Amino acid sequence: MYDFAPTSTADKATLYADLLSAADALTAGEPDPVANMANVAALVWQFLPDLNWAGFYRLVEGELVLGPFQGKPACIRIPVGRGVCGAAAESRQTQLVADVHAFPGHIACDAASASEIVVPLLHEGRLIGVLDLDSPVPARFDSDDAAGLEALAARIAARIG
Repeated sequence: MYDFAPTSTADKATLYADLLSAADALTAGEPDPVANMANVAALVWQFLPDLNWAGFYRLVEGELVLGPFQGKPACIRIPVGRGVCGAAAESRQTQLVADVHAFPGHIACDAASASEIVVPLLHEGRLIGVLDLDSPVPARFDSDDAAGLEALAARIAARIG
């Protein structure tokens, strides 16, 4: 049995270090990418406060297709280049959006979302998907979140690619 729990008083650096350690422990040696995405989505949901969605979109035949997640039902397919997820996939750069309503072409899967961060997942130089987090709190995500989630994406990409 796994018992991973964030420290409620931890600063962001410690929180992300603990999240990375837990994700590493859960995915190490597991060859199934869906199982690994599911466990990482659950960990992100457990460790990070003020989220209303956390999960993966996989690159399948040139479009982003919904993968394992935590939260309300979501959009199933997103074209590369469309919305925040599509922008992250197209640019291969993290998209940090303080106000999703001001983002051109934002795709509103959940009307409660106010801010979003999307991190591209790269394995052996190729895009394999994105890690997407939404929050009902405006400007919920910052550069510390981007750095922590980019480190997480780098660590797990080979285990989900």
